[in-house]
Amino acid sequence: MQRVHFIAIGGTGMGSLAGLLKARGWEVSGSDKALYPPMSTALEEWGISVTLGFDPDNVLGAKPDLVVIGNAVGPDNPEAKAAIDAGLPYKSFSDALYELAMVGKHSVVVAGTHGKTSVTSLLSFLLEQTGKDPSFLVGGIIPHFGGSFREGAGEHFVVEGDEYDTAFFDKTPKFIHYHPETLLLTSVEFDHADIYRDLDHVKESFRSLVDNMPQHGAILAAVDYEDVRDVLTGGRAQVIGYGVAGNGPANWRARDIETNAQGTHFKLMHAGRFVASVNSPLFGLHNVENVVGALAALDSLGVSIKDAVEALPRFSGVKRRMEVRGEERGLTVLDDFAHHPTAVRETLTATIAAYPDRRVIAVFEPRSNTSRRAVFQKDYVDAFTGAARVEVLEVSDDPIYSATGDDFERLSAERLCQDMRSRNQHSYAFGSVEAIIEDILREYKQGDVVLVMSNGDFDNIHERLLAALRELPAA
Repeated sequence: MQRVHFIAIGGTGMGSLAGLLKARGWEVSGSDKALYPPMSTALEEWGISVTLGFDPDNVLGAKPDLVVIGNAVGPDNPEAKAAIDAGLPYKSFSDALYELAMVGKHSVVVAGTHGKTSVTSLLSFLLEQTGKDPSFLVGGIIPHFGGSFREGAGEHFVVEGDEYDTAFFDKTPKFIHYHPETLLLTSVEFDHADIYRDLDHVKESFRSLVDNMPQHGAILAAVDYEDVRDVLTGGRAQVIGYGVAGNGPANWRARDIETNAQGTHFKLMHAGRFVASVNSPLFGLHNVENVVGALAALDSLGVSIKDAVEALPRFSGVKRRMEVRGEERGLTVLDDFAHHPTAVRETLTATIAAYPDRRVIAVFEPRSNTSRRAVFQKDYVDAFTGAARVEVLEVSDDPIYSATGDDFERLSAERLCQDMRSRNQHSYAFGSVEAIIEDILREYKQGDVVLVMSNGDFDNIHERLLAALRELPAA
């Protein structure tokens, strides 16, 4: 196989696989309707040719040996239709990843509604630091590795497993295709309202994942959550529970959690016995839980906990996870991928812990097919608790994809902000990014932290805000 073309290459998974194959020396091309950082920057750095817009000539001109079709593509996509009609070999992203990169490796899959990218990155880093030379593919850029993938000589391949469907021609969840031998399950909540009817429908997918695990496999599960415990019944693989400070059936726990300027300190316990003092550079209880889960997984893989704990303080995080984009005029601008209300709440809480003496201004773009629906209208009200000021972009009028056929109401940013104001929280809806930037320039104080949350590029609000601050007249 010499030439591969990716349809909808701009997704973090698709772009990362394209980069991995390019690094092998294959000829790689791709197309997408739009690109944004960090994947747009990464594709350019990797020297991958990308066409904006979909055109049958992209697959019919110089015919590729394989076409990889992303799950953002529908059956009416002109490139996908042309490739299939012409009889070109094609695969879903999930099958291509497994068959071209993972076969023959020990598959370590991180699944769950939240924390997949962070935990996959952390596991990959700690495996590398402890001499295991892993391969990985992650939906984010890991600064330590300078990218989102790695092909190592070790036995492990670490990947984040998404519950979203695989492709328009394959409606099974993506994580089923990775055939995990080790599974780390962080959480189970309702999400992806465009393809799942309700929480029970989501649980069906996770049960399939658990039920398909081999008997010799291991499942590291956040068992403090009832919905996680609920999907574990019936599986053959060994279940190893982890948690934070609860009293449930977890084998691994964090105790005596303390936060300081460098991060979070806690005692790692196993079966009620002290194992190690852990210094994590990450903030927030959700990241304590992520670290405990990662350490438990490493132990199950035969990695020394002592060596992993010693390496942990060197972990530099993941882009778009509380990433500092810049500081100007005493204002710090952070970028985060949070868009589900649970992720918004935990990210905001972690930011307040990381900057305890500073006001936090939360700026939110409801952009995903789920967050633009009213399904979490009330949940977002609680999610922003603690922010000194909340600024929400009005939901666009663009069509919202739905595979369920259900009628739904759109999220009202104005109603959300009204509900927060009824709790005496300064909250405002805006119709444009320009209006948000203007409001911040009027209202910010020295030392404020602006936490920008979106699963998209948010019209480059981070850099535009920093540029506007630089242009302010000197005080």
